[in-house]
Amino acid sequence: MLPHDLLPKSTVYEYFAQGRDEGTWAKGVPQLRTRVRGQAGRAPPPSAAWIDSQSVKTTEVGGQERGDDGGKKIKGRTRPMLVDTIGLVLVVLIPSAALADAAAAITLLAQMSAEEFPRLSGIFGDSKYHNPDLEAWLHKHRPGWRLEVKKRPEGTSGFTPLPQRWVVERTNAWHGRSRRNRKDYERKPTSSATQLHLSNLQLLLHRLSPVPHPEFHYRKEAASAGESSRIASERVRAT
Repeated sequence: MLPHDLLPKSTVYEYFAQGRDEGTWAKGVPQLRTRVRGQAGRAPPPSAAWIDSQSVKTTEVGGQERGDDGGKKIKGRTRPMLVDTIGLVLVVLIPSAALADAAAAITLLAQMSAEEFPRLSGIFGDSKYHNPDLEAWLHKHRPGWRLEVKKRPEGTSGFTPLPQRWVVERTNAWHGRSRRNRKDYERKPTSSATQLHLSNLQLLLHRLSPVPHPEFHYRKEAASAGESSRIASERVRAT
């Protein structure tokens, strides 16, 4: 389903796979993220972050990294993700949906180093990250990072918005704008992660160099289209 003016799909996929295997797409995200944070008046390395996961369905060719998320009743993969306070992605992981969120968080955070994020101190998450193994791992391997669990207020039931939780939820919504990310179509988890990196690159580039949307006046455009249609009809009848 590529536009007709692009290269053949096999050639496009070769470029995609080469950037995936060499880490080209992933390396571009932190470089642009630093510029976007500077544009927003923030220090390049963040001091706080939010962690959360999103379960998505896969196709029948989803590979071995597939499982059942019993809580959400989804068979597929999950997307543990860490974002800064303005919703920019710091790191992402694509494991099976059957993997517990706290266990996935350990693998996710292990991809980050304290040297890479020297200002990071607070990591916020919901109650599913209240886990002794995760806390023990942080104490041993990332002693400067503090996990703060935001629990739902007592006496509430059902969906209850948590303060600042919307930041990471909004990032998931940004990814959902790309039809490719509405479902996990990839055989390899690395390809799924690359699709998210590409979505981030597009978002960051738009932040750095926004493209203004042309004004559209519906009534004016509709009237103009109707007048053009009427003139064309009269010409046909006249001939």
